[in-house]
Amino acid sequence: MNEIISLWPLLGIVIITLGFILRINPMLSIILSAIVTTLAAKMLPLQTLSVIGDGFLKTRNLSILVLLPLAMVGLIERHGMREKAQMIISNFTSMTVSKLLVLYLFLRQVTASFGLNSLGGHPQMVRPILAPMADKLVSEKYHSGEESRDKIKALAAATDNIGLFFGEDIFVAFGAVALMATFLQDNHIKVEMLNIALWGIPTAIFALLIHGFMICYWERQIAKTTPCQGATND
Repeated sequence: MNEIISLWPLLGIVIITLGFILRINPMLSIILSAIVTTLAAKMLPLQTLSVIGDGFLKTRNLSILVLLPLAMVGLIERHGMREKAQMIISNFTSMTVSKLLVLYLFLRQVTASFGLNSLGGHPQMVRPILAPMADKLVSEKYHSGEESRDKIKALAAATDNIGLFFGEDIFVAFGAVALMATFLQDNHIKVEMLNIALWGIPTAIFALLIHGFMICYWERQIAKTTPCQGATND
């Protein structure tokens, strides 16, 4: 019970954080972090290799699960998915960037609350479908530059992140919900997982309102600073 736990191995987290802040090559930061962590933990080189090997064996199938969807999305993009998405969205004359992203945010939260996380995501939804649609709406309505196009792509990616993050907290079988319930029970606080999930609903609603407001605010700003296509043509 009185054993002192060394916190020096946590230096690896500091190195990774500084690496991302300074924009150092991520692989270099991770390798350096691993070396510092093992040295701080007083591990021998053979022990370090053994830990890395065990981790590789446990996650060797993960690369297949990641690469297969990427290959499929790449094949779909090559056959014109982005152009098709832009053509479809151009048929909706009343659609705006705000309506598109807020609608996607709402649907992303709803599907994530039922545990359907794979229905969205950056490689399979944002890059080939959502971002091209939003980019098409901006380019058709405003004389937007490259900076505005990059901004709308980032906004589309952020919309997916926020929808997933706050939507999955409503799902009872989500790992974080189970972790919170276990932690509270270990500290003699009795709480049901269903109650934790239900209390995630107000947070998701506020996330929808706040991010939806930010999307609408951004479109209003670009409308003020960028002339519309119709105004220029007149």
